[in-house]
Amino acid sequence: MVALRRSIYKSPAQLRSMIEPGLITAATLDAVRALIGPGVTTDQLDAEASRVIRSRGARSNFQLVRGYRHTICASVNEQVVHGIPSSRALEPGDIISIDAGAEYKGWNGDSAFTFVVPDPSRPDVVAEREELSRVTEGSMWAGIAALASAKHLAEIGAAIEGHIVDAGHGYGILRDYVGHGIGRKMHESPSVFNYRVFDPGPEIRPGLALAIEPMVVIGDQETRVEDDGWTVSTLDGTAGSHWEHSVAVHDDGIWVLTAPDGGKAGLAPFGVTPVPVG
Repeated sequence: MVALRRSIYKSPAQLRSMIEPGLITAATLDAVRALIGPGVTTDQLDAEASRVIRSRGARSNFQLVRGYRHTICASVNEQVVHGIPSSRALEPGDIISIDAGAEYKGWNGDSAFTFVVPDPSRPDVVAEREELSRVTEGSMWAGIAALASAKHLAEIGAAIEGHIVDAGHGYGILRDYVGHGIGRKMHESPSVFNYRVFDPGPEIRPGLALAIEPMVVIGDQETRVEDDGWTVSTLDGTAGSHWEHSVAVHDDGIWVLTAPDGGKAGLAPFGVTPVPVG
């Protein structure tokens, strides 16, 4: 018997089931963001994320990944993604990306943000890193906005890369790590590239749920995995930024599942108005 592949497109009821895990994920990241500052350890951030997710009756979907026991990934400075929480204390001027996700009643949310710890003594460093984060976040929203009118998935990566290139800084875009589908599992098909590809990819139509997550670095995009087997760091030691949202395409438009406003504020500069999942 030939096994049937599960469709990448979900029913309206299934998309509605993804709303609550998205909101739990958003609340978790908001709580973590509020704690970030000099002297705070990434272990403390992890504990706060765990507290929020459990208080909402959900589970950390990161802890469902084989071999990973933490609630968040906390990537600092040259660490771009998959950084493991530890006793490391944040210092002024650090740039940190927090990635988290919640599973609720069998459905998943996944989101990430980047934050630069203030440092009045190094305004140039802070400005450089804040600009990296601003451009990376903007590229994420450019990709999400493209989702509202695109015909095929490759148009999302083209929009993300175009936004980054237009910023004019020569930033590198990670090639080995990309976005993904999301639903019953945190990582599902299809892959969502953050750069232009020749293959047009799957058709964009109602029922598609994606995690769009550009990972961008100040210097060269080449990375290595640290000895812990998880943390992805730049080879040249330059800083990285990671932004991510889970987004649903439905009959009436798009809705950012991991943003309390559905993405209204982030999409406004692109002339796109999100519509709640019906």
